[in-house]
Amino acid sequence: MRLKVLLPAEIMVDAEVTKVTAEAGNGSFCLLPRHIDFVAALAPGLLSFVRAGDGQEEFLAVAEGILVKCGPEVLVSTPKAVRGPELGQLRETVEKTFKVLTDQEKRTRSALANLEANFIRRFLRLEEHG
Repeated sequence: MRLKVLLPAEIMVDAEVTKVTAEAGNGSFCLLPRHIDFVAALAPGLLSFVRAGDGQEEFLAVAEGILVKCGPEVLVSTPKAVRGPELGQLRETVEKTFKVLTDQEKRTRSALANLEANFIRRFLRLEEHG
């Protein structure tokens, strides 16, 4: 199977694999080369895969995403992912990276809400005076 993990700005993984394991809302699942075509909404969690050449297992932490298996190709689209060789290190990296992103997203959403509120206030004042 060919696994491609797609982020908004890059292709994180493009490799021949023999196995893909991921987590959906109703639990984890495993895909092997002869499995039927499959689509799943990924929950935040781990995605692992075994490389075809050397049998090495690698791990990614994904924030969320969509996985599509179509024939010999498995495509994963996710807004955020972190790659790591060891689960312990990956967990620490995920907590630091995703927490920082979450805090930034909260500040951005708050700033946008303030801008929208100010725009609406000014628009209402224009209507009162016009």
